[in-house]
Amino acid sequence: MTHSDKAGWNLFNSYSKLPGVFYARQAPTPVADPQLVLYNEPLAGILGLHDIHAEQLSGNEIPEGAQPIAQAYAGHQFGHFTMLGDGRAVLLGEQMTPGGERCDIQLKGAGPTPYSRRGDGRASLGPMLREYVISEAMHGLGVPTNRSLAVVTSGETVQRETEWPGAVLTRVAASHLRVGTFQYAAKQGDAEHLRVLVQYATERHFPELEAGDYLGFYREVVRRQAQLIAQWQLVGFVHGVMNTDNMTISGETMDYGPCAFLDIYNPDTVFSSIDTSGRYAYKNQPAIAMWNLARFAETLIPLLDEKQEAAVEELQEILSGFGSLFKEHWLNGMRSKLGLTENQQQDEPLIEDLLDIMEKNKADYTETFRLLTQDRMEESSLRDTTAFTQWYKQWQARLDSQAASKTEAYETMKRTNPALIPRNHLVEEALAAAVSEEDYGPVKKLIRLLSDPYAYSEEQIEYAVIPVPPGPYQTFCGT
Repeated sequence: MTHSDKAGWNLFNSYSKLPGVFYARQAPTPVADPQLVLYNEPLAGILGLHDIHAEQLSGNEIPEGAQPIAQAYAGHQFGHFTMLGDGRAVLLGEQMTPGGERCDIQLKGAGPTPYSRRGDGRASLGPMLREYVISEAMHGLGVPTNRSLAVVTSGETVQRETEWPGAVLTRVAASHLRVGTFQYAAKQGDAEHLRVLVQYATERHFPELEAGDYLGFYREVVRRQAQLIAQWQLVGFVHGVMNTDNMTISGETMDYGPCAFLDIYNPDTVFSSIDTSGRYAYKNQPAIAMWNLARFAETLIPLLDEKQEAAVEELQEILSGFGSLFKEHWLNGMRSKLGLTENQQQDEPLIEDLLDIMEKNKADYTETFRLLTQDRMEESSLRDTTAFTQWYKQWQARLDSQAASKTEAYETMKRTNPALIPRNHLVEEALAAAVSEEDYGPVKKLIRLLSDPYAYSEEQIEYAVIPVPPGPYQTFCGT
């Protein structure tokens, strides 16, 4: 392999300075014929990159300063603990941006690693395009997330249930440190390794904390996750695979395999084909996040106190605050979605009543809030229901009772209720055109419209038409 010419690469390799147990040095496996099919120019600008080509984004050329590695980690997958690691991803290094931020640059689908567990280490085109679309949509929605810089086709096929075109995704993240990384460290049984990892994560994500402030470190992770899961619930996002290896320390959304967005509002919604028990249903996401954070707390106990009972009590106290933190973020977010600019005691019942009406009448989640924002409820499926008519009057009276004008209230709503989300049928249609016909026009259009979902452009409104009926929808992990 060769090193690429300078194209703005400013790579560091701080993770590689951790004990060797946390990673394996692993170069990407070259692909036959890399072709760049999606490239995120705005993100490239933020990263300080320019003139990047397919050879560099496929692993065929190694950027200057890169020290490629595969990271080791563990995780509870559907509640069962497993030792894991990057089975098809290679971390090139950490790009220091012109703005002074440090971002992981990872190639996903870059070939086998020591953690591949008999897998081929490759990725097929559809799931990589899907991650690009959904991660960038989440960014547009204002939800913390890993981002996608590029998708490159490999010129090779990948064998899954059938043959699919291969691809490599370039993923950008604040870091790939996850709860599972700490579970891996704890499983090794070396307290010093665990201490070094916690210190590294603290310096990277919470530099305001003092060295050795393990409780402060845990508190920050809990706080960020409470806010993140509230944001998921507010936009109707169902992650689908909330294993501990998919929960980041940074508070970013990670892993876009079997995820999707609600159409009809149903708290029991599950999209993942493998989640037969509903463990990761929409309504369960806050509780699962708390369960994952409990597993995270267990890894920190050896660092806190020789008396483990005292350590557990301190961690439990922090964890017990997750519910109130989540509810505060969720409730404030729902207030904004309804234009409620002041906190009043009757807000929560008003919100819950609306959700109950939506569920009973199988109303579309995003469309309901969009039509409320546009004051176009005559187009809603709820328009003739007695319960909604009564609720609407209460809501209008509530808006009249606050100091902010209705114009201000509707502007608040417009900033928090997207005109367009990655509708499941739109995503599938765009991916099918790309994979089956090599037509990337639909996926590029979808990405463009999702980049500013609060614009309320005519094009977005026309594109936002919901499927009638939406029907059942299943997603797959894409591995």
